[in-house]
Amino acid sequence: MAVASAAGASGNLNAQPAPPVGSPADQSVRQRWCQWAERLASPLLPALASRRLKATMPVEAAVPENNRPFTHLEGFARLLCGLAPWLELGRDCGDWPVVAREALDAATDPQSPDYVNFTSGTQPLVDAAFLAQALLRAPTALWQPLPARVRANVIAGLRLTRAIKPWESNWLLFASMVEAFLHRAGETRDDARLTYGLRRHAEWYAGDGWYGDGPDFHTDYYNSYVIQPMLVEILDGLAGEGEEWSQFRAKAVARLARFAAVQERMIAPDGSYPVLGRSIVYRAGAFQGLALAALRHGLPPAVPPAQVRRALTAVLQRTLDAPGTFDAAGWLRLGLAGAQPSLAENYISTGSLYLCSTALLPLGLSPTDPFWSAADEPTTWEKAWSGQDLPADKALY
Repeated sequence: MAVASAAGASGNLNAQPAPPVGSPADQSVRQRWCQWAERLASPLLPALASRRLKATMPVEAAVPENNRPFTHLEGFARLLCGLAPWLELGRDCGDWPVVAREALDAATDPQSPDYVNFTSGTQPLVDAAFLAQALLRAPTALWQPLPARVRANVIAGLRLTRAIKPWESNWLLFASMVEAFLHRAGETRDDARLTYGLRRHAEWYAGDGWYGDGPDFHTDYYNSYVIQPMLVEILDGLAGEGEEWSQFRAKAVARLARFAAVQERMIAPDGSYPVLGRSIVYRAGAFQGLALAALRHGLPPAVPPAQVRRALTAVLQRTLDAPGTFDAAGWLRLGLAGAQPSLAENYISTGSLYLCSTALLPLGLSPTDPFWSAADEPTTWEKAWSGQDLPADKALY
């Protein structure tokens, strides 16, 4: 198993210069993003592909004595969820698609020492959904080349989570996402688990591009971690199944665009952003919504792709290059801008942190896409606070 690109990136990324903020004509910004992707992938994916993940992965938890039997699935599924579009593009990702498929085999083979937990507790539903989302995002890189045996193991693992009842919150979308993938893979879907969460989130829409996490609104980043991306991508597969779903999808896409506009405005020039709500140690994953809108070419006209590239690059640099972010072996540590274990809730451990990879979704765009090729453009924050005249922000009604 050759991972030449990872080997060169795993030891000295912190010594790399800061990402440029000028014209990206030389693709140096994209190269920096690829280095971040490889830094996150190493050492997790090679360890799992060689069936050594449980033997080598440290498990740091907010409650040290808390046994986290879910952390290995968390780390793998969340990492893959963020890297999937990059692997699907297949342009500058080296051998990582092969390594990822070998990791899928190791994680879902019941005879593997790294067989992940799909059944103990309720948490496996969450990360089975992130795994399903990754497979939806990269069908030709991650799913179609798998041997029939591995496909059957993946499907069997996902189906085991049907025994888990989700909470009346964003968790409903985890059940929906698993069913959406199973249906796409040719399996019989459970329509009740698929559609119930969608209809509840339609009811929980709070306005101006935001959904409640359950019947109540919470000031946190779960619209980005889970709700907006899963809603839109599940609805993508249902839009042809009737007026209800096609109309909801159109609304969800418009809401994602508005949400992305709000997210871009939250990013300061130094890459910092409001420290609000739970799970803040998911770092740059707080901007999965903005990253997904860019990947889908779904940004509003007032938010050019190059502006989003600049904003997300700043966030990635601020959160991934901070001293203490990785341990000596290259694993993420609890924190937002370094090692800050007190910021983590009691349900968070090492594997949870790899949701930060979802900020890298635009790596799925070709290097010639305007997101990468257009000249640099200041963010909304920079324009407004430098005295530049710009249009007023407008709510979505």
